Amino acid sequence: MAYEAQRERNATTGPQQERAFLVGVEFSSRRFRNGPPERKSEAQSPLPPSAKIARNAAAAVSAADAHSEALPEDALEELRELTRSAGASVAGEMLQRRDRPDPATLIGSGKLEELQGAIASTEADLVIFDHDLSPSQQRNIERDIHVRVIDRTQLILDIFARHARTSEGQLQVELAQLEYLLPRLGGRGVEMSQLGGGIGTRGPGETQLETDKRKINRRIKIVKKQLEDVRRIRRQQRARRESVPVAVVALVGYTNAGKSTLFNALTKAGVYASSQMFATLDPTLRGVTLPSKRQLLLSDTVGFIRNLPTTLVSAFRATLEEVQRAALLLHVADATSPVALEQQRQVEEVLGELGVQDKPQIHVMNKVDLLPDSKRHALLDSANVVHVSAAKGIGLESLLAAIDAAITEDAVQSVKLRIPQSDGKALALLESKARIVKRQYRGDNVHLEVEAPESVVRKVKEYVVTKKTG
Repeated sequence: MAYEAQRERNATTGPQQERAFLVGVEFSSRRFRNGPPERKSEAQSPLPPSAKIARNAAAAVSAADAHSEALPEDALEELRELTRSAGASVAGEMLQRRDRPDPATLIGSGKLEELQGAIASTEADLVIFDHDLSPSQQRNIERDIHVRVIDRTQLILDIFARHARTSEGQLQVELAQLEYLLPRLGGRGVEMSQLGGGIGTRGPGETQLETDKRKINRRIKIVKKQLEDVRRIRRQQRARRESVPVAVVALVGYTNAGKSTLFNALTKAGVYASSQMFATLDPTLRGVTLPSKRQLLLSDTVGFIRNLPTTLVSAFRATLEEVQRAALLLHVADATSPVALEQQRQVEEVLGELGVQDKPQIHVMNKVDLLPDSKRHALLDSANVVHVSAAKGIGLESLLAAIDAAITEDAVQSVKLRIPQSDGKALALLESKARIVKRQYRGDNVHLEVEAPESVVRKVKEYVVTKKTG
């Protein structure tokens, strides 16, 4: 069989880059499409203000061939990117359009024969479906075409397994893999073999995978307990953070929108940024100084995607708590994407699942350096929408100013102070942490007019002459 031959090649020559054949599927009946049910009209289910702003911002900068709904060709292009991010090359692809899914094979016997011939001619090692497959469908297709088959969810899980770097991220991926594979244990030999290798079989938890469902369930309980310990530690860390007036701002957005690049541009943190999808899995917090000299913590989070597997949303709950606790969300979008509107919609749905769709947001339209000059120069920023290029450093000052205006924690106050020149510590504090509007020397005192965060004003309150909140 094909996958036996592949294992023999791996044993003798080492792992080769896998060749994947991609299968996209579109069903004319919307209730059978791979994704959420048909949305209610805006009159039936009003959009939150942030969602309307996101739609308008995306419509203003989307490429000339933009369209509000993702087409099957767009979905197939995204599957190509996911496949490359998983380390495979694309050997070929096909797009199947039919009224409804075939219960046994999803695509029907005729298309299955065509697929078998395409695999033989392209020498593909595996087939990836851009649709969720039931365990029986997966087994039936493999039995007929004699090549390993995985679906979109399994592909995303594999990418997460490749990119998880911390113990927390690995635990989250392992939990998602275990919950996905548990109902698929019956009759599965190749994927469960620790010698199989390849996309869809790797991951932090693969050595725990046994055919005994009781052992799998036992492992799931252990991983959940370990993740609950992680959540407890996070709660303790968050409680310590919240004891001081420092706001947390979370980056959210579609995968590969440039969140990590923007994070690095604002924080100089040097975290891993890549054009691969889901390059960031582990949350990272870094400090940022605003124009008002206030400090905030910026959080980089996992990217969202169309039909994000529910197992991943559940497993990454500890990570996504940073989004739920944030004072402000920076909703980052790729301004050059022809499906920017659809991507915005997908992000809105995940934010709705997390219960944060009404949280204050600034919509950051990224990668504007890739737009034509005429379109880029016509874009106008507002309090809720800022256009940037994180890679080129364009628009970052405007973004920091917008964040400064939106953050209410540690409010800025306008203060007049009279400080003895001998108190160098207080003067140095104001020099570094406040914006000095006016300075005069009178005798042994320095008279200052400053704009400073409330936390700074409290440290020099004995010198305050007059004060008002800015």
